[in-house]
Amino acid sequence: MTPLERLTALCPPPAPVQPPVNWESVESALQLRLPEDYKQLTAAYDPGRFANFLWVYDPRHTSVHVNLLGPAQDRTRAQVRDDYARGIYPAPVDPELLLPCGGTDNGEDIFWITDPKDNPDAWTVAVNEARGPRWYTFDGNLTQFLVAVLSGTTAVPQFPEGLLQGAIDFKPSRLDQWSPALPPETPAVSTDEIRNWARANGYDVPMRGRIPAEVRHAWEQAHKSN
Repeated sequence: MTPLERLTALCPPPAPVQPPVNWESVESALQLRLPEDYKQLTAAYDPGRFANFLWVYDPRHTSVHVNLLGPAQDRTRAQVRDDYARGIYPAPVDPELLLPCGGTDNGEDIFWITDPKDNPDAWTVAVNEARGPRWYTFDGNLTQFLVAVLSGTTAVPQFPEGLLQGAIDFKPSRLDQWSPALPPETPAVSTDEIRNWARANGYDVPMRGRIPAEVRHAWEQAHKSN
């Protein structure tokens, strides 16, 4: 039995009513090929929610929060990059490798680890914590992750202990459903600007590469009211 067959046995999908995805257009927008298991997943399931908790982002969804190409995903990536640069809640891999592909009602984000970029069927999964430092990584694709979580064979520390005590079915959503607050938009800052400020204020910073977290934090504190 394939992972998708196991998933549809756990959570039978309603008859799809949404049009198929134009993958050529989606992949062109992302400048990435996407995993085959994800394409098969969206062919089997309309946009919706598993176990009344887990969402898979879908390019057909009109809500910016759940659309694979929506601005919420760009802000999520920007926040993870900023956390990594500041040493706050750092991701387990280079943030440039993380692509949001799902989320939860509690505010956790589910990411593809896009490594290697030219072999999307080898991508694995990472989950952050909505209001804390923890990350969890899963050595398998998105469909395998859903099967592992919904069958109870994998317990993600960030997810509620009683996740599987209720219905673990799949419910399609209205296309404007699920609208949590957008992640805060982090304004772009030139690293040269930070380096110049740091040197003028007595900090030793490298000419290239990552700016130390304590230097970036000091710069942010100095410019808080600006």
